[in-house]
Amino acid sequence: MPSAESVLFMFGLCAMVAEAMTAALAAGRRKMDWVGVALLGAITALGGGSLRDVLLGHYPLSWVERPYLLGLTGCAALLTIALARVVHRFRLLFLVLDAIGLVVFSILGCDVAIGLNEPIVIVVVAGMITGCAGGVLRDVLCNDVPLLFRSELYASVSVVTSAIYVCGHVLGIAHTIVTLIAFVIGLTFRLLAIRFKWEMPKFVYDRDVH
Repeated sequence: MPSAESVLFMFGLCAMVAEAMTAALAAGRRKMDWVGVALLGAITALGGGSLRDVLLGHYPLSWVERPYLLGLTGCAALLTIALARVVHRFRLLFLVLDAIGLVVFSILGCDVAIGLNEPIVIVVVAGMITGCAGGVLRDVLCNDVPLLFRSELYASVSVVTSAIYVCGHVLGIAHTIVTLIAFVIGLTFRLLAIRFKWEMPKFVYDRDVH
């Protein structure tokens, strides 16, 4: 039976591919060249983990230690160019893979911070950065308002997933069990938020200031 780590790693690879492909579509909407498509795909898929590692002083970075991740994400982004006409048919699949990626990256980010003996708050923040920062980098480079700062429940899902995972770790629950619990709750939360369009309260200020 595969371990929780190996299952998470496989899910993580699938999520990286999905993130790279969605980034490629964003690049296409901005009319980027093929180099831009590949770079945006790699930055989106690997950016969250890289930013986390830099902030925590955790080296080498994942794509430096495993260079094939650059090839995987870059090629996935370029493959999207050939599949662009049919990719829209798999929108639901991409949403599910993106949700899986958010949850898996959050858990993996917590694992790294726990391994560095960071305080609980830092562990949760590391999980959120890993899960969300890649999408922020993509949106910033595409000159869009990052999804993280909109009303859609995204960062909240990452925080909840990370908090559950950390609490289970502190309570001494078996790693496989707490990983499964955090994954199931986080994924369910995200999918329900998509299905029922749950949102955070918005701050709207449109009064002219003179």
